[in-house]
Amino acid sequence: MMKSNQRMFITSDYRILVLILSSVILGLLMGCTAPSAAEALQDVTTVTLLFTNDIESAYDPTPAYWRDDMKHIGGVAQLATLIDTMRQHEPNVFLFDAGDIFTGTLSKLTQGELPFELMITMQYDAMAIGNHEFEYGWENFARQKHRVPFPVLSANMFYKETDILYAQPYTIIERSGIRIGVIGIMGQDAATALIPAHIAGLEVRDPVAAANKYVRLLRPDVDLIVLLTHQGKTAPMQTDDENPDVKRDINADIDLAGAVPGIDVLFGGHADAGTEKPVVHPDSGTVIMQTYGQAFYLGFLQLKVDLEKNEILDFEGRLIPVDSEKLVPHSMVAKKLSDYRARFPDIYKVVGQTAERLNRRYNAESDIGNLFADILRHGTNAQIGLINSGAIRRDLPRGKLTRRDLLDAFPFTDRVVTLDIKGVDLLAALEQSLTLERGMLQVSGLTINYDLKQSRGSRVLSVLVGDEPLIESSYYRVATIEIVAQGGDLYKQFLKGTIINKKGPVFSELIEKYTASKSMITTPQRGRLLPKM
Repeated sequence: MMKSNQRMFITSDYRILVLILSSVILGLLMGCTAPSAAEALQDVTTVTLLFTNDIESAYDPTPAYWRDDMKHIGGVAQLATLIDTMRQHEPNVFLFDAGDIFTGTLSKLTQGELPFELMITMQYDAMAIGNHEFEYGWENFARQKHRVPFPVLSANMFYKETDILYAQPYTIIERSGIRIGVIGIMGQDAATALIPAHIAGLEVRDPVAAANKYVRLLRPDVDLIVLLTHQGKTAPMQTDDENPDVKRDINADIDLAGAVPGIDVLFGGHADAGTEKPVVHPDSGTVIMQTYGQAFYLGFLQLKVDLEKNEILDFEGRLIPVDSEKLVPHSMVAKKLSDYRARFPDIYKVVGQTAERLNRRYNAESDIGNLFADILRHGTNAQIGLINSGAIRRDLPRGKLTRRDLLDAFPFTDRVVTLDIKGVDLLAALEQSLTLERGMLQVSGLTINYDLKQSRGSRVLSVLVGDEPLIESSYYRVATIEIVAQGGDLYKQFLKGTIINKKGPVFSELIEKYTASKSMITTPQRGRLLPKM
């Protein structure tokens, strides 16, 4: 088959012969039932799907201390440059996000406005709703999600006690003749990973039923179906969450892909369970992927699709690291970020100093966890201070600390709550902590010996409150934050406590006050959570 810009010069003696042969060949081809290779290739189209999840307002590059191939990783402006590079060099590019764009200082100060503004500039095609989108309440997000030109999806989220959907359940995106049906799904467990009051007006219903409904609806009208999910085990809030000691699985996504026929691609979020290579469901053939979150990687999945048969013939997928030093920041994203930061100059005020970096750990005692638990206890004169690991969102750097550093480490709106809780219920909460479903509670005023090799419910070996053994029949005064006091993050045991003060100070303000009162923040005393070796 000749290219259109080629010419063939044929002498007049041969033209009749060429015409005759062409007619014969055409007749033979029309009589054949099987298409030629050239004809078959005409229906094969390359589709490039880019995706992110759990960016969580991680706007700046992060020291990549766990890697030996780069100094810094991530940065939203660097991510945007990588996305634009893909658009320039790859065919038929679509861009999706699987939820959790809110959190962090500027997100909090703008009530979620800035994350959406950055996504507008980066030209996302669709996103699913994550649990962190409700950090400022479900009413606020109901307004903010209308800010953007792309659809914000959830097919199984309803206004409580109604059949009225809270968000658009699906969308169809058409580009260059390629039609993709996109459905958003929120996991029921993910909906517990926030202050219960912040989602009180909504219900998250069965993901399988919702996905089935809309896959059946869309399948006849599209070439591909992409499911954007936010479900599974809550991500480990640890900077190096690629670490195999804390890495989550994608079993919830695998199970959903197997329960709902007709899903071509599933991009997940919430677990930050990076898939270095695509996972293919053995029965449904669904291609499943997820990044590690925090804008550290761009997900890439390229498909060879027979549009005539709606069939994926081949694919290639990987996670592309956002190497901060090698990517020039995207000028428009960087400017928008700079303009928003200029609105809040106070966040760059130096309020304290650390002697060394304070890192977070999800499944073990951490220095920043000890610091925050100490602040809770000393700021309320309680016997015990407790904070859930998932509430700690960034490490604290060594040296000067700004308000922004503190707010990035704890960006939430939670107030401090003090309550009296019976020893037996406190012990049950510590056992829940040691399931590692939501990471270990970080503690102050307690010394806990534990053994993770024991069965669930029997992992606490001993507990000291101060210097005295915990007595199950006694009551203890505990200072914590609202999500824990309201039974969030699976800590239902605290609902049995008696609230002493539920209108305590906003915890982020208490952190700043404590930091400013110290000439130097030193590493708190370790040895509170002691594993059996």
